[in-house]
Amino acid sequence: MSIGHGFHATMTAQPGRADELVDFLLHAPSLDNDDCVVFLVGRSAGNPDVIHVTEGWTTPEAHSRFFATAQAQDLVAKLQPLLAGESQYTDEVPIGGKAAI
Repeated sequence: MSIGHGFHATMTAQPGRADELVDFLLHAPSLDNDDCVVFLVGRSAGNPDVIHVTEGWTTPEAHSRFFATAQAQDLVAKLQPLLAGESQYTDEVPIGGKAAI
C-alpha cells in the first residue's frame, strides 16, 4: 500500500504523564484504520517527556476523513490534558525503510 500523506509530530507530556501519553497513543483508533499505514510512537532519549509520532496515510483525504469523525475528535479532546503546550508538526511522507518493533 502506498503512502500519499504523512507527518511527524513532537509532543511534550505534562510532568509525570509521559507513560500515560505513550499508552494512550499506542491504543489510538487510527491504528485500526486501514488507511493509516504507518503509526510509530517514540520517546526522546534526552527528555522522556518528549514523545514523537510518525504517521503515514494512503491519501490526504483519508487522513481528513478520519479526523472528521466523532471518534477522532474524542481522541483529540482526551489527548489535550496530557500535553504541556502545543505539539509541533512537520510534513513528512514515509517513503521506505524498516520498522521492526
